[in-house]
Amino acid sequence: MTKISGIFAATMSVLNTDLSLNIEKTIDHAENLIDQGCHGTAIFGSTGQAQLLSISEKIKLLNKLSESKYKDKHLIGTGLNSLNETINFLKIASSLNFKKYLIMPPAYYKYEDSEVIEFYSKIIESIPDCKIILYNFEKLCGYKFSVNCVEQLVKKFPNQIVGVKDSSYNLFENLKLKNFSIFPGSELKLLKGLKLGCSGIITATCNVTAELSRKVYDDFFSGNEQLYNQKLCDVRANFDKYNLISGLHTFCSQENEIYKNILPPLRLLNAIEEKDLLNNLKNLNFTLKSRKAA
Repeated sequence: MTKISGIFAATMSVLNTDLSLNIEKTIDHAENLIDQGCHGTAIFGSTGQAQLLSISEKIKLLNKLSESKYKDKHLIGTGLNSLNETINFLKIASSLNFKKYLIMPPAYYKYEDSEVIEFYSKIIESIPDCKIILYNFEKLCGYKFSVNCVEQLVKKFPNQIVGVKDSSYNLFENLKLKNFSIFPGSELKLLKGLKLGCSGIITATCNVTAELSRKVYDDFFSGNEQLYNQKLCDVRANFDKYNLISGLHTFCSQENEIYKNILPPLRLLNAIEEKDLLNNLKNLNFTLKSRKAA
């Protein structure tokens, strides 16, 4: 299998006014990001409110997504704590010929590396044809992958454990594995990560920075002067002041009110936060109408 690399957006879910998942618009949103420069997206990550969506909605979206011309460009997340539900969901995805998954360890419970290895072992024993990108985000699940844990998983499952999304940032500078994809979870780490041999990024704010991120990525590999990285980092830093899902939905709702729909307990930014975010982005010449890198 070719090493997974590039700019990936942890894509947003688009909801109807009754807070049900709008399957068509969610897929359109994701695939528009690919048209804008992303090499692919991560469907049903934390930015996509995956933990709050029903399994039935996720399955309906997978069925529709399986017909897409961009089908192979999507990583499929789960957003599930239950091992059995995760396995059942992946079996359905596998039956639709999806192979690449982004999977975070369960939240809430406390555990160590050995239990994490057992968790992924059970998944792979049930779906041996899968390709898994580990999701390292201690802030959300309460567990942080160690370098040793990742190394053990790759040694045990070299054909299935193919990468890691590092949103805790303890791995991307320290993990060195051959033919293994490492994706920091922020545009702030993109250029540094590429210099260290990382594969790209998987991030929430690529929902709005696809063009800029791709330009930085392409300029790195072309050896061109980095003219866009500072603006990219400044944009990300402004979104980082708030909950990213809240900020992204608020920002995108300036153009389409459907993005105002968000599942509780998540919320949009309040009026003061919204004004601050939009003014700061405007000062960077970053608006919905002026996002193109060139």
